[in-house]
Amino acid sequence: MSWPASDGRFNQLLTGPSKVIISGLSASVRRESGKPGGNHLKACFMKYKDYYDILGVKRDAGADAIKKAYRKLAHKYHPDVSKDPAGEEKFKEVAEAYDTLNDPEKRAAYDQLGSYQPGQDFQPPPDWSKQFGDTESSFEGIDLESLLAGLATGRHHARHGTGHIRMPGQDYEVTAHISLEDAFRGTEIELNLTVPEYDEKGVLRRVPRTFKVRIPKGATDGQRLRLAGRGGKGINGGRDGDLYLNIALHPHPLYRVSGHDLYLDLPLAPWEAVLGANVEVPTPGGPVSLKVPPNTRAGQQLRLSKRGLPISHDREGDLFAIAQIVVPTAASESERALFKQLADASTFNPRGHFQQEVRSGN
Repeated sequence: MSWPASDGRFNQLLTGPSKVIISGLSASVRRESGKPGGNHLKACFMKYKDYYDILGVKRDAGADAIKKAYRKLAHKYHPDVSKDPAGEEKFKEVAEAYDTLNDPEKRAAYDQLGSYQPGQDFQPPPDWSKQFGDTESSFEGIDLESLLAGLATGRHHARHGTGHIRMPGQDYEVTAHISLEDAFRGTEIELNLTVPEYDEKGVLRRVPRTFKVRIPKGATDGQRLRLAGRGGKGINGGRDGDLYLNIALHPHPLYRVSGHDLYLDLPLAPWEAVLGANVEVPTPGGPVSLKVPPNTRAGQQLRLSKRGLPISHDREGDLFAIAQIVVPTAASESERALFKQLADASTFNPRGHFQQEVRSGN
């Protein structure tokens, strides 16, 4: 499957050269380096960040545990959800930690830095740069995030040198946070990036890049899109690299997203659940009428076909309304009298299974 872009070159992820991961749409990769060649390491210190502690996982945690922890914390501290005054800063820290621990090469490089107290000054061990970065590097004026962000570029040029060999440009990877409404209709975003590129002398520079990207409707959380030729410039006539866009949906106050399907909690009055009713339900495409059958149970899923996110030009996901039985917060005297009348007349015992379990256990 392929997705159209503004220049017609959006496709799903293909394998390619290693990538520089850029956190956020306006993030900067603050890395400085000398020319490739030699083995010179200038002593300088940076502040240590314990990425495992930030995500609340052990140092030997697997990829699934790291992803689960990230999603939980990203939702907790997301600026659209969190009421914590420091929530936005914590959200950025969580994203930074995940960018490193989710990448096997960057995680290995991070682990080799050693373990320190959060905020403690440290410097990479001897030969760390030769093993994981450029063959010549200066760490002056950069932080831990910038150090790790530049690894892929440094490794690429250290392996190939600059010579006269045609080399493809560096691939870049960035996360695009969009709303569910944007995913439903499609949208255009503007990327303002500061990316590392080598100049004609082989010196790594920070270069601003700005361009517009069309995100097709139906883009889902975790999907990766490719914009061909929008990455780093090729060297000695080599092709330009690609830009990979990771889609992340903002949490929505009504819907939960699973692939192209949506889930919505549907509050029902007790009498609506028992007698059945026609209720209005919001969907991304506008409100629709839903027939609630009699004797609907709490937690029962009521399916609205083709009311989820688009899958292709003629297919859509579904919306599932999850019945939630809601009682009045303050019943009037007449309502209380009616409920009392119902209680006296009804033989329904919602806890009858307790007695069955007790009898079966004896």
